Amino acid sequence: MKQKKAKPVLSELRKLAVPASIGFLFNTLFNVVDSYFAGQIGTQAVAGMTLAFPVFLLLLALASGLGNAINALSSIALGEEDPTKFHKLLKNSLLISAVFALLIPLVAPSLARVVFDFQGAEMEAQRYAIRYIQTVMIGFGLFMLNFSLNGFLYAQGDAKPFRNFLIVASLANIALNPLFIYGFWIIPGLDTLGIALATILVQLGGSVYLILKVIRSEPFSWSEFKKTSLTVLTVKELLGQAFPSALNTATIALGIFVINYYVQLYGGTATLAGYGIALRIEQLALVPTIGLNVAVISLVGRSFGRKDKERLYNVWKKATVSGLIIMGIGVVVIVPLAPWLISFFDESREVVDAGTRYLRIEALAFFSYIFLNVSISVLQGVKRPGFSFVVGSFRQFVPIGLFYFLGTTLAMGIDGVWWGIVLINWLAVAMTLVYTHRVVRHVTDGFA
Repeated sequence: MKQKKAKPVLSELRKLAVPASIGFLFNTLFNVVDSYFAGQIGTQAVAGMTLAFPVFLLLLALASGLGNAINALSSIALGEEDPTKFHKLLKNSLLISAVFALLIPLVAPSLARVVFDFQGAEMEAQRYAIRYIQTVMIGFGLFMLNFSLNGFLYAQGDAKPFRNFLIVASLANIALNPLFIYGFWIIPGLDTLGIALATILVQLGGSVYLILKVIRSEPFSWSEFKKTSLTVLTVKELLGQAFPSALNTATIALGIFVINYYVQLYGGTATLAGYGIALRIEQLALVPTIGLNVAVISLVGRSFGRKDKERLYNVWKKATVSGLIIMGIGVVVIVPLAPWLISFFDESREVVDAGTRYLRIEALAFFSYIFLNVSISVLQGVKRPGFSFVVGSFRQFVPIGLFYFLGTTLAMGIDGVWWGIVLINWLAVAMTLVYTHRVVRHVTDGFA
């Protein structure tokens, strides 16, 4: 693998972040479409999808954690010009994906039922949630495979294949959802189970496409891939990099469990539905930050592999500034349009009011996600991912007491939950920036 001359940082950020952001925009639209069709079934179905979302996020945490690990480690291997290591990472990541694909459908259904009971939702909402999540678990291996393959493509600076897959997947989902929800030909109406089935089918198509893209990519060599071996050391290295990232996402899912509990306590099912819809809209605003995250992991990883300290810091700085500008645009758009955006999914006045209130308070936390996510990506790029779990735990478990204090002790009710989210995120920013500066300074000592 011949080393290429590094391009300007902003050019590289755009090259990776823009296609990735477009792809994740369509991925988020995929979820928005699911929420829209759930809304056509009824408010209970929307509430059920909201209950299922953190369970689904837990599953995606494993897949995205492995994908981020592959992105970081493969970027370093490319920076070091080590084709053997690159192919060893590829082969061993496929083994990990296969193992989890077999385990998750066996273990996760029992966990899901416990979680739904904990959140205290009405039985009809739980029924919709169970039908969705039990079905989507069957295709979990496809999520693992797609995130893994994408990690290798991102490491090469190629974000377009995953973007293309997510665009096509989103469009296919629009067509498949009504067919499976309402029924066609000999297939009966399947409500939220149909939403899950549509998801599995588009993931299968994505797997075929991404496999072909990896095989045809420049660094890939069949002869190198065949002779490289499965090793415990490589599996351990991948999992060591993947688990902190996965645990960080998992703590977000656990935090949503906690939020759902307090939303039910202070607001009820309609407020839960409003929060679930608002969360999808918030995800749309955060899409550009996801693109920046994967770009930062790749560019920092390659800079770290080359021992280029100046470029590493430059990536960190310019990604943060770019993210803050983009997020400012998102806030300006979402805050005034919040009621209309919520009513598109559910016209119930109680649902619209709850979702609007959440978005207009949560907008104060939007900028915090830029500082948090870019810094965590920098840490992953320098092979120091562990802190993401620490700060994730802080953000998700401290609110257990904070929400009660604000909501019950100070009698703020549901507003106590919304303001608690804002407060805890900015405290996490302070922790993360101090830690990241110290770690990067330490690991780059002696770099040019």
